[in-house]
Amino acid sequence: MDETGIIDQHLKLIRLIHPSAQELGITGGEPTLLGEGLLEVLRACKTSLPTTSLHMLSNGRLFCYDALAKAVADVQHSDLMIGIPLYSDVPAEHDYVVQCRGAFEQTVRGLHNLGRFGVPVEIRVVIHRTTYARLPQLAEFLYRNFTFASQIALMGLEITGYTVPNLEALWIDPVEYQAQLETATLFLAGRGMQVSIYNHQLCTVPERLWPYCRKSISDWKNEYLPACEPCGVRDGCGGFFTSGVKRRHSAHIRPLVSSDACA
Repeated sequence: MDETGIIDQHLKLIRLIHPSAQELGITGGEPTLLGEGLLEVLRACKTSLPTTSLHMLSNGRLFCYDALAKAVADVQHSDLMIGIPLYSDVPAEHDYVVQCRGAFEQTVRGLHNLGRFGVPVEIRVVIHRTTYARLPQLAEFLYRNFTFASQIALMGLEITGYTVPNLEALWIDPVEYQAQLETATLFLAGRGMQVSIYNHQLCTVPERLWPYCRKSISDWKNEYLPACEPCGVRDGCGGFFTSGVKRRHSAHIRPLVSSDACA
C-alpha cells in the first residue's frame, strides 16, 4: 500500500502544532509498517517540536530487524519513548493473545534491539483473564531480561476494539487478581524497576499499591460512577474508561474514606 499521502498529511500536521506542546502520541495501526515514512515523522517532530515528548505505541515486532531499531536511534530524538506490549513469559500465550505465531520471539528480539541502540522503551502488560495468573512469573521474566526498560506498565483492560466481541473470554474483575498484581508490582519495584499501574480504580487495588497507581486515562474518555462522588480518594483515582462504564466494570466499586490518595 502506498502511504505517501498519509505521511505528507502527518508532516503538515506536525508543522501546525505549537512548539509549546508538552506531549505527542504516535499510534496506529502499527507505525513501524510505515518504514521510512515513520522516520520522516520522527525527524519532523525533532525539528518542529524539539521540546515535545513523543510516546509511540508499537507491537515491537519489526524492531527485530537491527536496521529499523538503529534507524530510529539514529534520529536522536531527545525525548522518545516506545510502548510495546508483552503479555506473557510463555511464548505460546503471548502469541495466542496477539493471534500470531512467532510474535513473542520477534517482540523480545525487538525490545533487545531497541535497548542495545539506546532507544527508551516502556513494556506494557494488559491484564485480562488470559494473562493475570502468571503476572508474578512475567514480572521475574521482565526483570531478568529487560532491566534497561524505562518503565513497566501493568494495565487494566480497556473495553474497545477486538475486546468487545471477546469480552466474556477476557474480562476479569480486578479484585480477583489483587494478589498477582501485588506480587508482580512489589517484585519489580523492589528491584529498582520503574513500575506503574494504569487503568485501575483505587478501591479495586490493595492500598499498598496506591503509590504505583497513575491517572492514566485520557480526559476525553474518562468517567466516574455515581458511587465515586463521596469517595475520599477520588482526586487520586484514575476512574474508568467510558467504554467500561457502559459495558463492564468491577462489582466492588465503593467510596473510600481515607484521604491518602496515591502519589
